[in-house]
Amino acid sequence: MSGRIEVISRISGRRRWTVEQKLAVLRDAFGPDGCVRSACERHEVGSGSLYTWRRLAVSGELAGVRKPKPPAFAEVQISNPALLPSPTSQGHGQIGIELPTGVRVTVDASVDAEALSRVIGVLTR
Repeated sequence: MSGRIEVISRISGRRRWTVEQKLAVLRDAFGPDGCVRSACERHEVGSGSLYTWRRLAVSGELAGVRKPKPPAFAEVQISNPALLPSPTSQGHGQIGIELPTGVRVTVDASVDAEALSRVIGVLTR
């Protein structure tokens, strides 16, 4: 039997890591010459913690900065549509267009034809 003994131990219990320590471990693990396994062994930290710290660092939460989440929905208020003049009461030089969807568009004679075409194209979708 050999007289040599190698003791491999881990620190028991939870450890408190500062943000600077976590970032140093992340640089060691994910840097240009980094290796997750060797960083885990050197710093006595689990790989799960490293990946959690990396996710938090990328999102900005590791440093305590939380990005506001974009809203999942936006509130919309629908008001009563403006009353359009009836086709019989339209003045001179106005064009009334009623789309198959029931939308009515009234423009005057000076309307840009290309712009009107784009608007009607969007309304008929």
